[in-house]
Amino acid sequence: MAQIPTQTKKDLFTHIAILASLFLVLFFGFFFVYLPWSTHHGETIKVPNLKGLSADKMEELIDASDLTYEVSDCTYTADKPPLTVLSQYPLPNALVKSGRKIYITINSETPPTIKLPTLVGLSVRSAEQQLFIAGLRKGIVHEVNDPRVKEVIEVQALGRKIEAGASIPKGTMVDLYIGNGMANVDMEMPDFVGKPMDEVTIILAGMNLKVGKVVYEANEAFPAGTVFKQTCATCEGTSVKPGDLIDLWVVGGEDENQ
Repeated sequence: MAQIPTQTKKDLFTHIAILASLFLVLFFGFFFVYLPWSTHHGETIKVPNLKGLSADKMEELIDASDLTYEVSDCTYTADKPPLTVLSQYPLPNALVKSGRKIYITINSETPPTIKLPTLVGLSVRSAEQQLFIAGLRKGIVHEVNDPRVKEVIEVQALGRKIEAGASIPKGTMVDLYIGNGMANVDMEMPDFVGKPMDEVTIILAGMNLKVGKVVYEANEAFPAGTVFKQTCATCEGTSVKPGDLIDLWVVGGEDENQ
């Protein structure tokens, strides 16, 4: 084996330079060639997009991509089908090694129960905000005869009346009943016979009653355009309530009175 003489300073510096060169070659080779090759070897798999897939489809795609998975969380979202993927990590299109584990969040089959917040006495907008915060949804808003204008007076869900604090499934549609400002009191049925149709219409509107069926017929006992008969199918006896329908018979043809 050839030996490098070290009898002079020049020989010593030459020896040191060779050792330093070997060290640098090993250093850069380890950190810039071997480590990148060993740590990134096989990092050619692109993570598929699993969001929205059913559990079965997700498993098939994971297996086909040579990856593994673990369900890290199970939550409930009302507008998503049960047992579908809600989120994943790593994210879609990330490059990972073969066999990398993908962490999945699945939509639960059974919604958790939520306690109904206090809604009675609130406005519709405030009630809707409380429902959203609680994980519930606003259903149909019904107006009923009540002096409390635009104020929630009753809450129904799942086909029945419910009170604050009752437990119902998350995502349930909740119907609100609000007052229309009209007291739910009985009034005496007014007598419209002999009055002009235009006048009757004004009286009905003022009493918060509605015009129901209007029948035009000949009747020689009254002038044209005059009401000669009235009925109310929704009334009790001679009493009426706001919102009742009053059917009217009017003298003359319909074309004459339009």
